[in-house]
Amino acid sequence: MTASGSGDPAGEARRLARWALIAVAVAGAALLAALGSGPLVLLSGIVGLAASAVGVWWFLAHRGPLRLLGAVLAVAAPLVTLYLYVVGGVWVNALVALGLWGVALSCARSALRRPEDERDALMRGEPAVPPRRPVLIMNPKSGGGKVERFRLVERAEALGARVILLDPSVPADVTGLAREAVAEGADLLGVAGGDGTQALVAEVAAEHDLPFLVISAGTRNHFAMDLGLDRTDPSRCLDALRDGEELRVDLGDVAGRPFVNTVSFGVYADVVQRPEYRDAKAGTALDALPDLLQGGEGDRLDALADSTPLTAQQALLVSNNPYAAPDPFGTVAARRTRLDGGELGVIGVRVDGAAQAAELAVLGNRATGLNVLTARRVEVGGGPGAGAVIPVAVDGEALTLPTPVVCTLRPRALRVLVPRGRPGSPVPPPPLDWRRLTRLAFPEEPGRSDPWRSRTP
Repeated sequence: MTASGSGDPAGEARRLARWALIAVAVAGAALLAALGSGPLVLLSGIVGLAASAVGVWWFLAHRGPLRLLGAVLAVAAPLVTLYLYVVGGVWVNALVALGLWGVALSCARSALRRPEDERDALMRGEPAVPPRRPVLIMNPKSGGGKVERFRLVERAEALGARVILLDPSVPADVTGLAREAVAEGADLLGVAGGDGTQALVAEVAAEHDLPFLVISAGTRNHFAMDLGLDRTDPSRCLDALRDGEELRVDLGDVAGRPFVNTVSFGVYADVVQRPEYRDAKAGTALDALPDLLQGGEGDRLDALADSTPLTAQQALLVSNNPYAAPDPFGTVAARRTRLDGGELGVIGVRVDGAAQAAELAVLGNRATGLNVLTARRVEVGGGPGAGAVIPVAVDGEALTLPTPVVCTLRPRALRVLVPRGRPGSPVPPPPLDWRRLTRLAFPEEPGRSDPWRSRTP
């Protein structure tokens, strides 16, 4: 459901908000109706939900047998609750309430979505003249072999590009290769590889004011996602060589090194530093979570975001432009709606105990232990007991840098060539704000109400 296709967006949003509130009310009535036939069975759903939440907490915040027990509890509690509902004869009420809750969430998010969210889903640039001497650097190992799987070398050469194929068995100086290509007359530089390699070549392109081509042949392709490129078929990125448009985007700098996505410190960086991270990213991150969620282990960091101090942070993430929905655990799936805003996004996590950790897990970006802000300059130093150097992850690459580590942004420094026919990025769902939804459904001044004018902080 979306309000963007209506001729009266405000009126459509108001109708969707009312449907959301009606669905919530009817779902509550369905549950209340079941109280007469089986109140204890129905209340077991609340117990089951709480037990499942405890299981998830044990799984995330502990290691060893308690983590295994948490996994079993998180799965078993809903199954036992479902069995009790069927035996007690209230499963129809529960199913109706669950379906109505889904309808309410869908209507609420559609009502709260603003028209500019749809427009920002695809950055638009200026028509570009096709390059005459493009040079593309390709890593055949990146993304599990996407270069070979999608025949990127053959397709690029058919479009007139010169391809430099890296040898995975030999360490490559991609910056040197890019500079050499420029000296030989390249009028475009491009990369089929991970975001760390993208950043190194992007810096050379920015230095020489040349267009830069992103080919989504990495593992996660965060930069490509936020540019609206096709991440399922990297060969479509090559369409920009014959029918492209140019975007001006920001380029990050950390201690003299470029980055296109994020710079991570503390727990985030510790995960990337582990040798097993490259082959088992999810498992390695899961193994590090208890150090954060149990509130107190590991080194602390002090940072200064412009003039705002952030003290004793356990994890810190600095991004090239802020994420649309800042989430300390969800940056893998999160996205940035703009890459040309000229500001760094900053997410800091400080957990001082189990209660604050639980609040972080439940409330997410509304938790007191989470700092979310923007800045033009971020300086990160070691906290008490920290050494002269700290681990840092730059676009997923593990580094060790001397303190203080300074992050800045070069606004609109990078010219990115993208296909005009690209799919765009998924629009992030707006945060659920039931008070704002109620005001939207029943405005005090219907004739003057603009549901998108006031933004929730």
